[in-house]
Amino acid sequence: MRQLAAYEAKKGELESLGASVVAAVVDGLEATRAVAESHGITFPIAYGVTGEQIAGLDPWWADDHHGYYPQPMEFLILRGGTLFGTLYASGPVGRMHVDEVLTSIRGREKTRLVK
Repeated sequence: MRQLAAYEAKKGELESLGASVVAAVVDGLEATRAVAESHGITFPIAYGVTGEQIAGLDPWWADDHHGYYPQPMEFLILRGGTLFGTLYASGPVGRMHVDEVLTSIRGREKTRLVK
């Protein structure tokens, strides 16, 4: 949830670079709504995503005392739908912080504008 809140905090900065944030979760509508409201999330969150729906993304599945569930995945998609980067992480240490995403976008934009 901290990561979603961090993206919300930098949403304006991301949008100024032409970026949008969209999240997808396996949780149901009520749980998703509660999390969004409690953290002030205003970007779109798809809820109730099934394993069948995300199978094509080749998720890493955890099987532990919480059950069988997909681990978080992050995708950076450029203008025109080009995949710029992906990240699959089992914990917060491996996830991209929003500031790293901003740095990546700025670097890509600088390169794009020079060409």
